Amino acid sequence: MIFRRPETDDKISERQSWRAYQTRLKRTAAKKRLAKGIFKYTPFLAVIAVAAFALTVGFIRSINYYACKKVVPAIDTAETVFKESKKISKNNVRNLLGKHSFVNLKNKRFNITFDDKNYWVDTTLDISLQNFMLKKIDRSTSKYIGIVIMEPLTGRILSMIGFNRIDAASNPCVDKKFPAASIFKIITAAASVEKCGFSCSSKFKFNGDKYTLYKTQLKDRTNRYTNRITFKDSFAQSVNPVFGKIGANYLGKEAIEKYAAAFGFNREINFEIPVARSEVFLSAEPYQWAEIACGFNRETTITTIHGAMLASTIINSGSLIEPTIIDQITNENGQVVYHNRATVINETITQGTSNIVFDLMKATVKSGTSRKAFRGYRKDRILSKLDIGGKTGSINNKSHEIRFDWFVGFAEEKKGSGKIAVSVVVAHEKYIGKRAGYYARIAIKEYFNNYFAKNGAV
Repeated sequence: MIFRRPETDDKISERQSWRAYQTRLKRTAAKKRLAKGIFKYTPFLAVIAVAAFALTVGFIRSINYYACKKVVPAIDTAETVFKESKKISKNNVRNLLGKHSFVNLKNKRFNITFDDKNYWVDTTLDISLQNFMLKKIDRSTSKYIGIVIMEPLTGRILSMIGFNRIDAASNPCVDKKFPAASIFKIITAAASVEKCGFSCSSKFKFNGDKYTLYKTQLKDRTNRYTNRITFKDSFAQSVNPVFGKIGANYLGKEAIEKYAAAFGFNREINFEIPVARSEVFLSAEPYQWAEIACGFNRETTITTIHGAMLASTIINSGSLIEPTIIDQITNENGQVVYHNRATVINETITQGTSNIVFDLMKATVKSGTSRKAFRGYRKDRILSKLDIGGKTGSINNKSHEIRFDWFVGFAEEKKGSGKIAVSVVVAHEKYIGKRAGYYARIAIKEYFNNYFAKNGAV
């Protein structure tokens, strides 16, 4: 058997000291390696630290931004919008333009100053057409004249002409002082097609004169004095008793209000310059419904620009388009801060309904109340290539000193895509001068004469 000598205390102490020494050496070596590593990767760590700081600051700012965004009030001035987004809305354009009326402009582009900064405004106007119409208006016998020519599919105003004998600086085209008269028959016709199923050939009866409206004429009676007429001829000849009956006996208050609103009455029109609301108000009296439906009242008012929108709706298969008179606005740095775009306000009626009203309005020009104004158009070199339709309206003011005279209509190529909408109101004084239908005819002919020449069709 082998016996090991037990280790002495001195040897044990010596071995522990040696292990401690080795441990210290390893720690020292590890610290040196760590120091070298830190020194080696210091630049990268610095970059990472900076990036982390930036992200943190950005996150905090984002939180503050969205928190503030919830409580900051809506922007009121055009200049503030320029600074924030470089783009402005139609509402802000109205602030920018101030009282600029756009009536009777002779240049397509003009300069304005806002908050000591310059802006260039490019209009939608067809300056050739604009200047032509300016030369043609007769100021000698009229108190007011308003002419608006519009591109139906886009709402672009091609011409805006106005005359106000009392206030030369005003713009009659955006004023609501004009009774709608029989122009409202467009709305009544559209409503009765959809609500009652009437067509161009639907038959009606009436007693008395075409252009009066007595309560007795609303009664459904037949005698030897009874007249029989189609829906198309009633519209073309603007027969008040027929449309009065439709309003009182077929449509009623609710339907008239509904379709008037759909066509843009009693609502703000979003335009680059302020435009008055066209207004109609119905009472609880059936006779008043009849008056409104046929236009035999002075309380229903309409602006000239709204008249062009009505005509555009019919030619657009029922789409009511927002008007615009500015193509774009550019700031002094050349940045476009506003650009228009075609906007549909409402799908007012169906395409089938618009087709029927389209035919009713064509009949007005062919054989109705616009027959004289467009006499010979089917043999005219320019007009013969077009389908032309419209609606006339006329009514005196209460004192019978002024005769309001309307034409609202359209023209489009029979074989092509060219089309325009026209709205004209003339307030005649002592003598009847150039009528609304005359201005509509020359405007249509001038526009398409230039259009065909440009497209090589003449």
